[in-house]
Amino acid sequence: MSIITVERKVLEKNDEVAAELKSIFIKRKIFVLNVLSSPGSGKTTLLEKTLKQIKEDIKVAVIEGDVQTDYDAQRIAKYKIPVVQIVTNGGCHLDALLVRDALKSLTLDGIQMLFIENVGNLVCPASYDLGEHKKIVIVSTTEGDDKPVKYPKMFRVADVCILNKIDLLAYVDFDVSTFHANAKKVNPNLLFIELSAKTGAGLEDWLKWLKEQL
Repeated sequence: MSIITVERKVLEKNDEVAAELKSIFIKRKIFVLNVLSSPGSGKTTLLEKTLKQIKEDIKVAVIEGDVQTDYDAQRIAKYKIPVVQIVTNGGCHLDALLVRDALKSLTLDGIQMLFIENVGNLVCPASYDLGEHKKIVIVSTTEGDDKPVKYPKMFRVADVCILNKIDLLAYVDFDVSTFHANAKKVNPNLLFIELSAKTGAGLEDWLKWLKEQL
């Protein structure tokens, strides 16, 4: 019983800070995306390809979350984008307090879009609101088409599901229709986008959706 109480208190505090963050984002007219996935799904690669396409038209900033290293932030910095790395030192997710602290190192003036790349994990991050406008879950074709029913909360809270690495469909045991059906069981309102961050196939659908949000 005490464990449940502690968890509830942690989430309540997180939600308070998340509401504070959302108020800041709305006031500054910054569209915020919380990007979620398991490790190796292609989050950072997709983010790189996205930044390359939109950075001239949209002023973007990025918060990177990882268990260790600042490798992802180094990759993003190559695009001359404001970026901050959060290293959780073993923590399996970002929370609103970490994001609030990270914002102290970002200049938000003029920023129109903020990507928060969460820690690679399909469990813990689903429970933590970061003040974002949309949650984006990325699944790669190498992971299996049963992920939505194995990790239902992640797909239930997501607004958009990106199926990445479609260039590998001929080489993996992944059925797209089964994947869609499994995800729809959990979240009938989920928007699907299929693409390959590596080849660029389908990327235009993702970019079109992003620009529509602004």
